[in-house]
Amino acid sequence: MLQRVFSSSRRGKPLRLWLPSPSIIKIKRLSFSQTTPTLPASLKRLSESFIDGTSANYVESMYEAWKKDSSSVHVSWAAFFSNLERDVQPGEAYMSPPTLRGYGAIPPVPSPSSGQTVASDITVEEIARIMFLIRAYQVRGHAISDLDPLGLMSRPLPPELDYKNYGFIESDLDRQFKLPNVPTVSGFLSSNNNRTLREYIEKLKQAYCGTIGVEFMHIQDRETSNWIRNHFETETKYSFSKEDRIHLLDRLTWAYKFEQFLALKFGKGNKRFGLDGCEVLIPGMKAMIDRSSNLGVENIVIGMAHRGRLNVLGNVVRKPLPDIFHEFDRGAVVDEDYGMSGDVKYHLGTSYNRPTKGGRNVQISLVANPSHLEAVNPVVEGNTKAKQYYSNDTEGERTMSILIHGDASFAGQGVVYETINVTHTPKFKTGGTIHIVVNNQIGFTTNPADSRGGMYCTDVVKAQGCPVFHVNGDDPEAVVHVFQLAVDWRQKFHKDCVIDIVCYRRFGHNEGDQPEFTQPLMYQRIEKKPNILEAYSKKLLTDGVIDQNEINDIDRKVQNFLEEAFQRAQTHKTKDSDWLSSKWEGFKGRKQLSRIKPTGVSVEILSKLGLSLSQIPEGFEAHKTIAKVFERRRKMFETGEGIDFAMAEALAFGSLMQEGNHVRLTGQDVERGTFSHRHAVIHDQKNGNTYTPLHHIPDAQERFIVANSALTEFGALGYELGYSLENPNALICWEAQFGDFANGAQVIIDQFISCGEAKWMRQSGIVLLLPHGYEGAGPEHSSARIERFLQLSDSDPEIIPTGGSAKNGRSQIENHNWQVVNCSIPSNYFHVLRRQIHREFRKPLIVFTHKSILRTVTSPLELFDDQGEDTNIIRVIGETGYGSTPYPSLVSSDKIRRVVFCTGKVFYDLFNYREKNQVNDVALIRIEQLMPFPFDIVQNILSEYPNAEVYWCQEEHKNMGAWFFSYFHLKSTLKSIGQDKEVHYSGRPVASSPATASYSLHKKQLEDFLKAAIL
Repeated sequence: MLQRVFSSSRRGKPLRLWLPSPSIIKIKRLSFSQTTPTLPASLKRLSESFIDGTSANYVESMYEAWKKDSSSVHVSWAAFFSNLERDVQPGEAYMSPPTLRGYGAIPPVPSPSSGQTVASDITVEEIARIMFLIRAYQVRGHAISDLDPLGLMSRPLPPELDYKNYGFIESDLDRQFKLPNVPTVSGFLSSNNNRTLREYIEKLKQAYCGTIGVEFMHIQDRETSNWIRNHFETETKYSFSKEDRIHLLDRLTWAYKFEQFLALKFGKGNKRFGLDGCEVLIPGMKAMIDRSSNLGVENIVIGMAHRGRLNVLGNVVRKPLPDIFHEFDRGAVVDEDYGMSGDVKYHLGTSYNRPTKGGRNVQISLVANPSHLEAVNPVVEGNTKAKQYYSNDTEGERTMSILIHGDASFAGQGVVYETINVTHTPKFKTGGTIHIVVNNQIGFTTNPADSRGGMYCTDVVKAQGCPVFHVNGDDPEAVVHVFQLAVDWRQKFHKDCVIDIVCYRRFGHNEGDQPEFTQPLMYQRIEKKPNILEAYSKKLLTDGVIDQNEINDIDRKVQNFLEEAFQRAQTHKTKDSDWLSSKWEGFKGRKQLSRIKPTGVSVEILSKLGLSLSQIPEGFEAHKTIAKVFERRRKMFETGEGIDFAMAEALAFGSLMQEGNHVRLTGQDVERGTFSHRHAVIHDQKNGNTYTPLHHIPDAQERFIVANSALTEFGALGYELGYSLENPNALICWEAQFGDFANGAQVIIDQFISCGEAKWMRQSGIVLLLPHGYEGAGPEHSSARIERFLQLSDSDPEIIPTGGSAKNGRSQIENHNWQVVNCSIPSNYFHVLRRQIHREFRKPLIVFTHKSILRTVTSPLELFDDQGEDTNIIRVIGETGYGSTPYPSLVSSDKIRRVVFCTGKVFYDLFNYREKNQVNDVALIRIEQLMPFPFDIVQNILSEYPNAEVYWCQEEHKNMGAWFFSYFHLKSTLKSIGQDKEVHYSGRPVASSPATASYSLHKKQLEDFLKAAIL
């Protein structure tokens, strides 16, 4: 058993330790000199992570386990127990417990009998305690670091940083202690150290308690932890040369004078969300970009909120200052020729090639964003991944992302963690992101204590093992050092890290705000505080680095440049080329008519492609059910019949790849498909190997990527949107597990996808695949909320395009914000996917996909052909013509009693009900493309049935679905052909919940509205 042993200390006082009982080990003593007595350590005051009495049962259980199997315990404990059994000296047997993560085993302290020299007055326990103290500073040193430029933070000394709690007294401070070398640990334990206790503490404070505080001991990796120890536990503090300090001053002057100039020219009350109080961000970022360029980075993608955005655009990205001043002075950027609504100046993005201090060039892109804080994060990551893909940068060596956050939003917005988690998964990693927190120590008016639960706003990142570098924003040299350190970390380990610049906001949330209303004490201090440029200039003068004339020269240079740029801004005009990258050259804007391109593919090519997609490699043991699926697919192309939705999708993907277009499909469970229909990736039942048919198609000119995403909508959809912005020659699809869950990404849909082109002149061809359909599955598995997407559509029902059907089909889509389709047949799904690429502009595509009819509804191969009547999507399917379902008993068109318009799966319910009840005077019309509304085709159809009443039928509730959208568009269409008819409704009644959870009620509702529509 373990027992408490009280051995006489070298000073005659008892020393309390937990050791194995005498039955396990003979207690031996080291020789002690007679000196002044000291107090024992109060181990109860130390953290549980250090050795104390409560560990007795744990150690005893490990010893019993070790006796049965030596490999069942940590190697340090195995060595310890082995040494005890061999009756070695206590110092040689001692190993540090595995709770000291990062240290590994402490090598044995030499004993007198070993022939090595040891200080006769130093005990093993004292050595261990100093090592515990070192670890405590590594874990908690940041808690007393000098971070707050306003002095508002309360920074009491944690008990684990007080040497007295380790059994030492003041007279011990000047005693010499020689620590053992720990080969597996860097820093102070990487080589033999022989210092006084005072020197150890001073070195630890220099490393961890200055104007930089670092959190890294939560990282579960020794190599990365050692890297940080090596860079912080140094003999001398970092320093800058005279040239570097003057260069820093120059950059700080640009940052400070930029804000001062805007305030002077445009007035303090004009919102600019300035960087006042954190101007040091600019020299920090510039130094980071210089360092990253030297380390091989060629592309940087930046995302940030509005505070400091103009300064970053002008001084970091190098967007021409006349552009910024023009946008500032003229308000929102609007291009009437392009059909652009514009956005406020502090939301705009851009991309420029920036020279670095080392003579290289870096392409820097700042992604446009809305006021929804942190929403841009996944967009940046996806765009970064796309750049890496097209440049074959598999490890992220050459393309890097930077995200700039606010302190309140970093702690408060869930998308922060979503994004970090997504980019730590294998198929979505981007090689590490550098996160920069502009820590104002306040939200809008909310104090930190009310906006987060932890000590720091950055605590959320610890879950992913990211180091956090806290730095005082009043120390420009510390800031630059940390920024350089961060990029060194990123380029070596390709992992995220966080820089937390603790600063302040000299004005309120914006320049017209009154922060004294809610933070009077904070702003009393800010008002008395000299600005950072003044303070750093004074420091360099004091240090003899620069004289006042040189400072004045820098000031005049910057001021003159700003004045010249302001004058040029008076005649400046924004150009499309300022927004669109070279990969988008030749693509048309809203007001430019583009060519119509067919989307059909020859039957010969499709048959060859289809047979390839239905092959399972020899020796690959697929699940027997999947083997049958692939056999059924093979027969589709042997007969030319029965192409289902999954196969139509695969044909669209494969044919686009053969034409040189990249295809990417992501989302939750997309590899198999939520409804077990896709099987884009199949698994060998014996060895777990995978096979992706679309990776093996003949004549593919580009790659297919399919990836199951993390269980997130916001982060995952934002990521794919960012990916789609990089290159127009790619089909980027995101699929919701159920369409109901897409509202988890509503911010991305509302603020980016639906209006990104109008606000920022940024086209995207992203495709949203949203499973939708009422089948009795309850309120969360029925509706993709068609009504929301139609409400976000910029279609005016009272404006009907003119100029012929063909022209309408293309000009309508160009003039509107996106397309919304609900394809009832697989061939239409095939065409609509291919149409995304086969035109000279890009628009987002919203596809309401199916569940129950994925396998049962099919199309013949001829509807995919490029030689048919219509080699594009059939926007409306009537009772006759391509895509129609034959119904021979239907009366002539002039005798039709009722025309029922519908969309999607409900058509098959209506058709079956009509057939069951032998109704022959009701025509069923499917609107496949809801947005833009196909006025031209609907006009022709309504004209065919002059005596019929008009109905809209849907399976959704009356306040949902396409009813309200369709009602007004149908009314306008009727009016345009001289028919003043009412449009009647048939569907489920108004409800708050999307669907009932009762299957019997679901069936009754279905029967009721089918009867109302047909009979």
